[in-house]
Amino acid sequence: MDYQVWIDFFKQNWLIIVVALVALVLIANLVKTVVKWVFIIAIAAFLIVYSGISLNDISNAVSKVKNETISTMKNEALNLMKNEAKDAKYEQDKDGSFTIITPNLEVTGEANSDKVKVSLRGVSLGEWSRGDALEAFIKEAQHHGKD
Repeated sequence: MDYQVWIDFFKQNWLIIVVALVALVLIANLVKTVVKWVFIIAIAAFLIVYSGISLNDISNAVSKVKNETISTMKNEALNLMKNEAKDAKYEQDKDGSFTIITPNLEVTGEANSDKVKVSLRGVSLGEWSRGDALEAFIKEAQHHGKD
């Protein structure tokens, strides 16, 4: 974070910031209802927008957090696949589709498809390609978990 940018911003917009702070203090002291918080949030949002933080910046930050979370969940799912394959319950339907259920994972797919659907503790992680780790999980689940 570049502090010089913030210092320049405060030097150029000190009057608006002071007016906003005075308005916040007055609203917080005079208004005693939920409307007070609406005013406070509106003023804070105005300052954030006026400071140059754009919706694009916020969107990028949210996307980054989302991608990191999904990546972490995928890594956890892969680790659970290694650990829970021997406890897996493998079910195959007559049409060739299959479902593998472990205490934390659920994997569903078609026999000849390159994609499977993966859920971790009930949360869908989307469709995954059947890579080496996933293929090994499916094979071990078939070996250990047939009814």
